[in-house]
Amino acid sequence: MGTEISLDVGGLTIDWCKNSRGTDHGALFQDKDLKHHLSDQINYEYFEENNEDPGLMERAFVRRLKETIPRIEMLGFTIDAVQREYEASVEAWIEERESIEEEGTQSSNKPMSFEQFRRFVMEHPVASIDDTFVSGLDEASTRRIQGRFNDETLTNQLPHYYAYDIHAYSERSYFGGLIGFLHPYSILQLLAQNDQNLELDVVWQFGPLVDAGWASESEFVSGARRTQKILVATEGSSDAHILKHAFTILRPDVADFFQFIDMSGGHPFPGAGNLVKFAKGLIKIDVQNSLIFLFDNDAEGVYAFQQLERLDMPSNMRAIMLPCLKEFEAFYTRGPEGDFTANINGRAAAIECYLDLNLEGYPPASVLWTNYKKDLGIYHGSLEYKETYTKEFLKQTSDTISMNKYRVDKLMIVLSSLIDASHEIV
Repeated sequence: MGTEISLDVGGLTIDWCKNSRGTDHGALFQDKDLKHHLSDQINYEYFEENNEDPGLMERAFVRRLKETIPRIEMLGFTIDAVQREYEASVEAWIEERESIEEEGTQSSNKPMSFEQFRRFVMEHPVASIDDTFVSGLDEASTRRIQGRFNDETLTNQLPHYYAYDIHAYSERSYFGGLIGFLHPYSILQLLAQNDQNLELDVVWQFGPLVDAGWASESEFVSGARRTQKILVATEGSSDAHILKHAFTILRPDVADFFQFIDMSGGHPFPGAGNLVKFAKGLIKIDVQNSLIFLFDNDAEGVYAFQQLERLDMPSNMRAIMLPCLKEFEAFYTRGPEGDFTANINGRAAAIECYLDLNLEGYPPASVLWTNYKKDLGIYHGSLEYKETYTKEFLKQTSDTISMNKYRVDKLMIVLSSLIDASHEIV
């Protein structure tokens, strides 16, 4: 008979394979998600009778759906991407029907719009759908399996729906067959649109398959793969150290998707100008890595960013700036004309400005105006004591953050901008 492996959410199978690993779903999970999980492929009566523990046979990656969504979005499965996939599937379905109609079969079924399909999935929380096994091939058994989904005026509007082609054993598995024309991660995204599904477990159980000898344990590794990582190039080593630490303590759920250039031997291209040269070089050699070039929200960063904007950036690269914040519109500054408040957006907001600037024993945060940028007609400024702010942040842990002992709201905006940019990379 062999051994099956599947990706399930709340008992609903959305992908499966027999006698081999099949699709690698390791990127959905992290090390902490490796657990023991009950399996219907394990003969528990045998273990009880022999006073043995199934142990390693129960190995599985298990993660709640709401914690899985940020990771599938890093893999490209945002709700907008799901809509594009659905509409492409509808188009293919229509073409398929038209080719059949040319042979004399007429169909007046109008496919659901994406919004109608999204509502259809949302209206049926997984836990509410009957998972009772139904045996038999008679009409009564078929009606029990189809359950609430036996209205063909509805199901005929679903792309690629053919009643005879759905091999189901319960109402829940039949529902999975109705929406199974989409990628498994697209299905997860749609199920997550209903809050009632968010606490469901996403399970990839490999223990039985490994125990049966169909795969090795080394094939099941959690975390983002090399080809799934985003390389972030910054103006300086301080930016990289701050952002790497910020992801570790603030967004550990997706931190492994972001990779920063190794700064242990010094920054290979310090400064905004050199970052532009680096970007131009990578564009010319058509590097295939996914890349984000991050510029400071200061005068030099603005000038460099504008230079890159003029280039025809390939789809695997994005250039962004640190975000403008309202808080920076009236920031304390010092310069030749005296002390006054000014808007430092686009003039002096380097990464250190996004840290907690209220340090005991130090004066209120201030920017010192330095050189004049003739090309932009503005002065460039630098945050005073920025090294001190950086050292204080690098001391922070998840615990100090959870106790609200350090302000991170500005950093969270920065991380969100990087995550959003990564979603745009093809």
